[in-house]
Amino acid sequence: MTDRTAVVLGGSLAGLLAARALAPFTDRVVVVERDVLPAGPEPRKGLPQARHVHHLWSGGARALEELLPGTVERLVSAGVRRVPVTTDMVALSPRGWYRRWAESAFTLTGSRDLVDWVVRERVLADERIELVTGTEAVGLLGSDRAVTGVRLRALGTGAEHVRTAGLVVDATGRGSRMPDWLARLGLPAAGFREVDSGIAYASRMFRAPAETVRAGFPIVTLQASPRDGRPGRGGVLMPIEDGRWLVTLHGSRGGEPGSADDDFLRYAREELDHPVIADLLAGAEPLTGVSVTRTTANRRHFYERARDWPENLAVLGDALCALNPVYGHGMSVAAQGALAVRDVLRRRGWGSPGLARSLQRAVSRPARAAWELSTGADVFYPGATEHGPGLRDRLAHAYVDRLLYTATGNGRIARRVTDVTSLERGAEVLLTPGVLLGALVGPLRPQLTRPPLTTDELKAAGVL
Repeated sequence: MTDRTAVVLGGSLAGLLAARALAPFTDRVVVVERDVLPAGPEPRKGLPQARHVHHLWSGGARALEELLPGTVERLVSAGVRRVPVTTDMVALSPRGWYRRWAESAFTLTGSRDLVDWVVRERVLADERIELVTGTEAVGLLGSDRAVTGVRLRALGTGAEHVRTAGLVVDATGRGSRMPDWLARLGLPAAGFREVDSGIAYASRMFRAPAETVRAGFPIVTLQASPRDGRPGRGGVLMPIEDGRWLVTLHGSRGGEPGSADDDFLRYAREELDHPVIADLLAGAEPLTGVSVTRTTANRRHFYERARDWPENLAVLGDALCALNPVYGHGMSVAAQGALAVRDVLRRRGWGSPGLARSLQRAVSRPARAAWELSTGADVFYPGATEHGPGLRDRLAHAYVDRLLYTATGNGRIARRVTDVTSLERGAEVLLTPGVLLGALVGPLRPQLTRPPLTTDELKAAGVL
């Protein structure tokens, strides 16, 4: 790694944050992106999932702030909301309504287009970082022992050229071709697993009632869960910038929402476990048609376990671990993975022997935490895996189910669950003696029988 140039493949959030993490240790970071990126907070061709609900959990927001100080403030000033959890969240879990406890974590909510634009502006302000658009990577240079660069192709002309690098980072998302590229270098396949709940998403943008914008309005979420062999169905109403509500409905195999505009409200009212989202949308104005996505499987490449791993190569973001978007962990894992890259380089230094393997192991830690959260639930959907849940899955699921039930009426347990969900802390906090005892005792307050919306919130939405 005498070459102090890094090439990052992919200019979405994971790639941009990786570039930011690398910049202090290099002479130059080149970000290679297929799309021509918009100049403002606008849609881009290669990110169709941007039309659905996104949010950045506080565990990811803190990582983002470490990499780019002042970015959270910049996001909020641009219109992104900082939502205290569970204070401003109305959530129906499979075991009942959560109470709106005092803040224990937070989430940042806004359109994906806005979040990406703010981060992109801040990252590209660094003169050490160069963005090359309209270009795709078609292969790696080097051998099974060390990667020395990439082969690139201009999409407009088809012309190919090579770019050497001291480090290549793959952040190309779900479409990553890294398994094929490694095979061409003569490397054995790394481990891979897929857990596909079969969930499909349907989303639509609404103009929120004016009073809800002035007063602020909570996130409303109905969580899906497979029960008694029936499809899981859920939905999220998320207030975002410019006085809008972004609403995503989702259902697993046999219960998927459709793409017809006139079926959206019907699904929200008749198919979900509670009609609260449909009730709220009755006073909102549709701004778009319905957008549908079916690419939601959890996919994990275990590159950190590979017997042989070449120097000068790292894989992160969705190219390493793509998660079911319903849990909202993708952006947070990308930020935490980029922060892990920075920390390893600070500790080890550019060009140190075995650096690539250290990087790969480090970025896999936040991916592993989110993977266990996502697949721990999704493995129970019919057809999610070839053999279904094992004994370990069933035992863990039974304990988590008990915690969710306890959290409906115990604020301390609810905070511990939120600590893990927000990626602030690892799942080991759920196994401390105090949490185990709390789960044994169960909820300390009676379960709520209706959504915990205040009278003022219901009036602002036009429901009362």
